[in-house]
Amino acid sequence: MPRTIHVLTGCTAVGKTELALRWAEAHGAEIVSCDSLLFYRGADIGTAKPTPAELARVPHHLIDVCGITERMDVTYYVTKARAVVDEIHQRGRPVLVTGGSGFYLKSFFAPVADEVAVPPELRAEVRARLEAKGLEHLVAELGKLNPAGLGALDVRNPRRVTRALERCLASGRTLAVLQAEFAALPSPFADCTVKLCELVRELPDLEARIDRRVGAMLEAGLVAEVRTLVAQGLKQNPSAAGAIGYRETIDFLEGGVPALSQSNGPEKELAAAIAQNTRALVRKQRTWFRTQLPEHPRLDAASTGLTQLHASFGT
Repeated sequence: MPRTIHVLTGCTAVGKTELALRWAEAHGAEIVSCDSLLFYRGADIGTAKPTPAELARVPHHLIDVCGITERMDVTYYVTKARAVVDEIHQRGRPVLVTGGSGFYLKSFFAPVADEVAVPPELRAEVRARLEAKGLEHLVAELGKLNPAGLGALDVRNPRRVTRALERCLASGRTLAVLQAEFAALPSPFADCTVKLCELVRELPDLEARIDRRVGAMLEAGLVAEVRTLVAQGLKQNPSAAGAIGYRETIDFLEGGVPALSQSNGPEKELAAAIAQNTRALVRKQRTWFRTQLPEHPRLDAASTGLTQLHASFGT
């Protein structure tokens, strides 16, 4: 019989943590994080990482697994998540995946990375070409390798163009062939039954929670946390340094936060910047969950308890 993975998702600040803890406690489950920032040790306040008391309630996995200068990607995440899920199943315990990082979340339902290995020296060479000759040069080179066209590739996005060129050069295949091969890959968790539920809230309620969360982060010492992480090399990791909460605080420390609203002091400007960007992230998350994930139950976080979540999971 297929093994089961329960997934509880929802956008930032919707209230996933407490409900996930309660469900895991009730079912003897272990929690696997699907949040791309909880990997990093020392990034606690700005990520709304579960507190030590919360972590002690239920076994958690894939939290605090790397230093702030280490890069994480979806391929590494899938490898680690697959190993953890297998270990939990071997112990005979239920698996609850929780988090809102869309691309990582999608890995439980579909392939998210191809099997093309790009040598580090090739990646460095393409990056050097981009810096020396610009994006148009890379697009032109990519066009020569793909005489039938570039399909839906966003040729204005340097990261996407760079990745596409790397893969064409490393594999000797066109984008169309690579896409066809990618579409034929199985999901990394194809041998498991994956049950997905999403927590939702009315937008005014969610925005009020975002404002309270940002205020609580600043009161808890977000600025001091970021100052410490910068000293440890945070800015060497673009993914972490560019995350909401961290990028605005880095700007704040460097004197670059603009006055986004009438306020009485610089920390209010910082709070406004973080809240504004979090609301923008939430809009993107809501679209992603609607368009990139399989059809699934959506539960109102304001009224949902264990009974409703239990019923939605069918457990």
